[in-house]
Amino acid sequence: MRDPLLALRPWEAPEVTSWGRLPMNAVDRRSGALSLDGSWRFQLLPTPTSAPGLAWSSLQVPGSWTTQDTDDLPQYTNFKMPWGEFPPTSPDANPTGVYEREVDVPAEWAGRRIVLQVGAAESVLLVHVDGRPVGVSKDSHLAAEFDLSDVVRPGERALLRLTVVKWSDASHLEDQDQWWHAGITRSVLLYATDPLRLADVTVRTRCDGGLRVDCQVRDAGGALPEGWYVTGELDGQLLTQDAEYERFKEEDGRVSDFLGEARLTTVVAGVRAWTAEMPELYDLTVRLHRADGSVADTSHHRVGFREVEIRGRDLLLNGERVYIRGVNRHDFHPLTGRTVSYDDMRADLVTLKRFGFNAIRTAHYPNDPTLLDLADELGFYVVDEANIEAHDHAHEIADDPRYLGAFVDRVSRMVLRDKNHPSVIIWSLGNESDYGAGHDAAAGWLRRHDPSRPLQYEGAAKLGWADPKVASDIACPMYAPLEDCVAHALSGEQTKPLIQCEYSHAMGNSNGTLADHWAAIESTPGLQGGFIWEFWDHGILQRVNDGRPAGRGGAGLYDNGVAAPGHRWAYGGDFGETIHDGAFVADGVVFPDRTPKPVMYEHREIAAPVRLAYVGGELRLTNHQHFRGLEWLAAEWELSLAEGGTLTVAAELPDVRAGESVAVPMPFTLPEDGGEAWLTLRVTTADEEVWAPRGTEVCVPQVRLRAATPVGSVATEDSSVEVDEDGLLVHPLLTAAPVLSLWRTPTDNDELGGMAVRWRAWGLDALERKLVDVRRESAGVTVVAEYATPAGAVRHEQVFTRVEGGVRIEETAQLPAALDDVPRVGSVFETVAGLDVLEWYGQGPWESYPDRSTGAPVGHHSLPVDELFTPYLRPQESGGRHGVRRFTLSAPDATGLAVALDEPRQVTVTRYRAADLAAAAHHDELVPRPGCVVHLDAAHRGVGTASCGPDTSPGYLVPAGTHRWSWTLRVLRPRARRAARPTGSTRST
Repeated sequence: MRDPLLALRPWEAPEVTSWGRLPMNAVDRRSGALSLDGSWRFQLLPTPTSAPGLAWSSLQVPGSWTTQDTDDLPQYTNFKMPWGEFPPTSPDANPTGVYEREVDVPAEWAGRRIVLQVGAAESVLLVHVDGRPVGVSKDSHLAAEFDLSDVVRPGERALLRLTVVKWSDASHLEDQDQWWHAGITRSVLLYATDPLRLADVTVRTRCDGGLRVDCQVRDAGGALPEGWYVTGELDGQLLTQDAEYERFKEEDGRVSDFLGEARLTTVVAGVRAWTAEMPELYDLTVRLHRADGSVADTSHHRVGFREVEIRGRDLLLNGERVYIRGVNRHDFHPLTGRTVSYDDMRADLVTLKRFGFNAIRTAHYPNDPTLLDLADELGFYVVDEANIEAHDHAHEIADDPRYLGAFVDRVSRMVLRDKNHPSVIIWSLGNESDYGAGHDAAAGWLRRHDPSRPLQYEGAAKLGWADPKVASDIACPMYAPLEDCVAHALSGEQTKPLIQCEYSHAMGNSNGTLADHWAAIESTPGLQGGFIWEFWDHGILQRVNDGRPAGRGGAGLYDNGVAAPGHRWAYGGDFGETIHDGAFVADGVVFPDRTPKPVMYEHREIAAPVRLAYVGGELRLTNHQHFRGLEWLAAEWELSLAEGGTLTVAAELPDVRAGESVAVPMPFTLPEDGGEAWLTLRVTTADEEVWAPRGTEVCVPQVRLRAATPVGSVATEDSSVEVDEDGLLVHPLLTAAPVLSLWRTPTDNDELGGMAVRWRAWGLDALERKLVDVRRESAGVTVVAEYATPAGAVRHEQVFTRVEGGVRIEETAQLPAALDDVPRVGSVFETVAGLDVLEWYGQGPWESYPDRSTGAPVGHHSLPVDELFTPYLRPQESGGRHGVRRFTLSAPDATGLAVALDEPRQVTVTRYRAADLAAAAHHDELVPRPGCVVHLDAAHRGVGTASCGPDTSPGYLVPAGTHRWSWTLRVLRPRARRAARPTGSTRST
């Protein structure tokens, strides 16, 4: 007899969203469940209709087969489907995984209802038990449950077969910007319930302590037995039966013998409201009783008391307007693909919490349900997004009636699963799927079922941000120019909160103007935040020798964002796929091993709970939180003097309520001759937090107390400077003399934004220097050179003067008008080997650029040269430090060179020339040079976010015209440092 599941051919039937699958619900079934995770027998077939053979291998569940050494490897596309068939068709070559294992059904489950739960399967799941068909499910990111009561016998062994078809009509709805994987990617459980059971539990709360629990009850026999009832308990407080609701049910006559309803209520006195800053949770237990009082079923929940509403153009939580400092997050791991453990999910959220994020958008599907448990506990506002993205065929699918059921099915099942989580404050109908009847239908169901939360959908923006008729309560565009957002908020036409669902694309060396965005958001009513794209760089750890994923055995083969020798971070195209989108998958604020990128420190300061201002001689401190005081924080004052080192003194934070500011006394008395001075407040956790141990740094707000005093170098009587016949400086510590540099290795933003094409057309990557003149005078040596470009000649003049202990170089570069946007203007030189430590006074210690420097405080910093480089997955411009005043490069014996700059400049010290980086696709191809390559930039272009979104602002571009800069090069000698005079006890560094 033909298999009825194969007869359905669900991989090519959009009308079939499920068959035999149980309804979704929010009842907790983890207690007492039998885990079926572990090793399963496995075969990979070429098509769904291929017959399994006799040869079985083994595969770990949960886990993608694409990361477990099979012949079907990962493939990355942004929005293009990986095959050419149009919806709803899928390709004939359709990898199909067959999983088998025996299950011993517990004898004590006799007389109970037995349910199989498959946490997630990509893309179509077919279930058989002992060869008998049980059911079908689609939607790769939600659990599917099947009643096995009629096909298994307690006390006996059953053969469970799960068949997973990789491609289907549903794949056209799962066209997200991520790797294509396949397999059973979340846990598999078998559990049992009493025939009389809780079918669903819905929890509604208010921030004043009001609680309502709606319960649905069913019985496996159909008709409900007489006398059943429901009780509830919240942290030891009994809930009461809602008598008015019971009377309404009787009068309304809606309750049948098949489905029972009950409502429990209470009001918690002195309730501790839930917020992301203070995620207070209560334990709720709901029990279903038989008529004799015995318990038939139980469900446990963690409850947070909070309310979400939109009032005018403000999104309010518990009546307060809150900033949404968000990030988009995929379920991802560099070894296991779509499968993420509890520990890894917790580490994700702990990392985000430590860097000032308070919100997550589950891009672009419901994440593993454990993530929401953790978001409830740790404190995050969640935009829960349905698994709907039809990017490649969005316009056709949005109004296609064949997909209408799938739209409603995916949205409704997400809501039914996640509705009791206080962290979920907004529902999303999906992503980048145009806008059509499918969205309106899903929105209609959602608004009816859960009026307690707003919903959003970015595709509705095409009809206007202010249109009240579309299925989005929030204007949530992606990558909208900042000036457009501000203009909308000031137009008088805004009707909804504007919270970008994606902004500040984090691909490679990126996230320029992030501070500018937040300065505008915080100063413009109607703007309320957004979600950075995205959390992870989706690099998969790959074995270089055979080009396959390292798999689960790869742990320990990476550190600080760098893969170990013999391995690399793979991106699109690295697994031999011909249809792919390259490194566009490497666009996160952390590396694949969760090492923070420099932008994380930028975001941490932008989101700092404590702010400092120094105006008119008054020092003011602001509590920049929405709900919490400063009692959870400790701090230390730090004074950094350009000429006097660094001093510290303990700080006592004032008692200041959220949103308020107070004047605080100056902790130091400045010396009159100390030059430039900066005051920093190093803020840490005062005690253990659930996301950070005591002493974890939270932010480092800083203010300048005194500007720098210009100091010139006096020429010596011996003004001779050695310059060779080519007009190049001769120096014992340099292997390549300083020459003009207008080029940087293009960042991902430079390449995808189109700037790099223009720069190469101008020849900036291969400038040829032509000596024009060398004038040797008593005051020094003047060298004039020209660099020919198709846009006109660039004239470069250097004046070398002998000063005490070294050489002063004064430089001028004249760029023709056509070179109106170049990556940099400055000097580049190379040093001898052995100068391995950089010490500098300026911004740091992490990488910073002109449009991404808020998170790098001014001070005295020191790092090994090899740690300055930032290993973005595709090698590119990196490792720069903004606002450097002076630096030294030294060997272990303290010899080396010292450079003093005329004003704060962009400085980059690396082991690679720009050409070295440009020639490499991965870091394992790079060979570090023994010496240092040093760039001193009079001007450096901002990094922007042009790989997806706006370029940097005009103020961060490098224009044509005349650029001047000067610097002094000396042989390194130790020098004494002045000490500041603190007002209290201190320790110096």
